[in-house]
Amino acid sequence: MEKNMATWDRAIRIVLGLVFLYLAFTKGGAWWILGIIGIVFIGTSAIGFCPLYRVVGIRTG
Repeated sequence: MEKNMATWDRAIRIVLGLVFLYLAFTKGGAWWILGIIGIVFIGTSAIGFCPLYRVVGIRTG
């Protein structure tokens, strides 16, 4: 699996993922959806590969 995310893209995703997780845990209710998105953002940042980027043909790194 070839990395398709730049360092700046990964950093932004980690920050957004942490913000989404924070909102999910503090707000509750339907905010859990943001929590799932946050987990996905952090996961894709950790491996440096975004499957959606591959499908659309985007490569930031």
